Amino acid sequence: MKKVVNMSRLVNQLEKMFRALNADFFDGELEPVIITVTPSAKSYAHYTPWAAWQAGEEGRREINIASGTLNRPLENIAASLLHEMNHEFNDVVLHVQDCSRNGTYHNRRFYDAAVNHGLLCYDVPKYGYAKTEPSDSLLEWVLLHDEFREIEMCRIDEHAAAAIGTHTSDRSGSIPNRPTVKTHNYKWVCPCCGAIARSGKQIRLICGNCLKEMIEG
Repeated sequence: MKKVVNMSRLVNQLEKMFRALNADFFDGELEPVIITVTPSAKSYAHYTPWAAWQAGEEGRREINIASGTLNRPLENIAASLLHEMNHEFNDVVLHVQDCSRNGTYHNRRFYDAAVNHGLLCYDVPKYGYAKTEPSDSLLEWVLLHDEFREIEMCRIDEHAAAAIGTHTSDRSGSIPNRPTVKTHNYKWVCPCCGAIARSGKQIRLICGNCLKEMIEG
């Protein structure tokens, strides 16, 4: 698999992921956005709910992915992007406000959107339903889109560890980062045909070709 070694290809892959998630989880209802990758000690990602980018009369909203968080498992990167896409869904499709307190508190409207579009959602003090994780449907989606695993380039900031977790959340309302702990990415192999699959947690998988239970490889 070809590795991402420049910023343009990294953003291109994230844009492809946005389009695929939009098609599969939102029936293509979301408008195109500008995806940026910049450092942030405040959150994994954020959504800008206005046309921050202009080209003539055309404007686009923005989703930023924090550059120092791209060393996480793919399912977590996808979940961060999907989190912000749910903000866009509430903004441009439903036209409802899903955050308050300067964008830090996620209300029930965000919860309803998130659980209907590929995320698990948890209530946490001060931030409401801001904590999200990949649901089983998103984990299955990631397994079917192995091409995005070439997103491997991550910005290393020697000061980030001191900054993470000490700031309030930004416009997206995502709860502040904590130092990233890389979870184990499970690999499964069919004992008959050698087909390979991956998951973010311990699960039982059956090979679709041989109908045999796959083993951890």
